[in-house]
Amino acid sequence: MNKQMIQKLVTVGLCASIGFGGMIATTAQVTEASAANTQVATTSTTTGQKVVNYGKQYMGTPYKFGASTSTTRNFDCSSFMKHIFKKYGVNLPRTSVAQSKVGKAVSKANLKPGDLVFFSSGSRANGHNVTHVAVYAGNGKILHTYGSPGVTISDLNSGNWKRTYLKARRVL
Repeated sequence: MNKQMIQKLVTVGLCASIGFGGMIATTAQVTEASAANTQVATTSTTTGQKVVNYGKQYMGTPYKFGASTSTTRNFDCSSFMKHIFKKYGVNLPRTSVAQSKVGKAVSKANLKPGDLVFFSSGSRANGHNVTHVAVYAGNGKILHTYGSPGVTISDLNSGNWKRTYLKARRVL
């Protein structure tokens, strides 16, 4: 081979190596950034979904107004929220009124699984006072406990729950 041919082969090889190496480095950075973003998004939504999933284990557990926070044999709405959130490191106050003052306000349009939702319903309701709390379960559903069904899932956007909705708070 002549000297010119060798120089061309070395130049092409060197360019290919630099270009390929740069491509590998760029791909690795993009992959790492993508993984980091996915992890952040997953972390913020996962805890809320975990709270909901944990709460679903109690489906059908009887409702009892003023239920003790030291039992899982029965719950009232706020003792149920206190119990399921405590497992994930959130120590909520005992009553729905007190729970309605923690965390940060979130609009109904921006609810995420794990958000607390508050209502003025039942015999103590006047349409403005908090008398009931539930956890948003996603897809327009709430997980909560009341009356004869005990722990149950209801549709936030229909019937009594649509009519008596007051506000939501994010504690996660």
